[in-house]
Amino acid sequence: MLPSFVRPTPMTDRLYEYVLAVGVREPAAFVALREETAKLAECEWQIAPEQGPFLAMLVQLMGAKKCLEIGTFTGYSAMWVAGALPADGKLVCCELSEVYAGIARKHLTAAGLMPKVELKIAPAGDSLAQLIAGGAAGTFDYAFIDADKGRYNLYYERCLELVRPGGIIAIDNTLWDGKPADDTVTDPDTLAIRALNEKVHADERVQLSFLPFADGLTLARKV
Repeated sequence: MLPSFVRPTPMTDRLYEYVLAVGVREPAAFVALREETAKLAECEWQIAPEQGPFLAMLVQLMGAKKCLEIGTFTGYSAMWVAGALPADGKLVCCELSEVYAGIARKHLTAAGLMPKVELKIAPAGDSLAQLIAGGAAGTFDYAFIDADKGRYNLYYERCLELVRPGGIIAIDNTLWDGKPADDTVTDPDTLAIRALNEKVHADERVQLSFLPFADGLTLARKV
């Protein structure tokens, strides 16, 4: 067993409020989107606020210009990434729901970010296959996976095709409320995430960093 001092600091409600207060510089347009999303029954699908600036800084540090997102929902993560891209940057967003995409489009437009974003409204697997067939393999700098968990392995494999060597694949929800670590939990989503976590750990095609914040974020750098 690891000593307690090497583990992440337990995140109490008070400490989390402190993190948001001092750790997130959130533009008004981003707040407006988050507040509208909070009214939806599925609001927990949105990434945590502190993940947004992390993903934005990641693409900035990479000098990324061409990015991919699988599972855009109402667009909060897309706003952060698009906002971090240069004027000639492009973020391709795969989203199944026209309703959620409509909310994303409205707020991205209000933030002046829509010119950098291409929304593909279709099953993500189909959109990714079309990108590959269209010659986009090896051209993306960054990909973010945050869609239906049962297809995570499919999305991971297609992102490996689409991302260039040295590019990053970020995979959300890899802690999944702690369920992958509990072998007694065997629902399909948990099984899919557990299997992918184990696969990425052993995958020599990538370098791995598993970040235990929010609901778990895995970074896989294509070698």
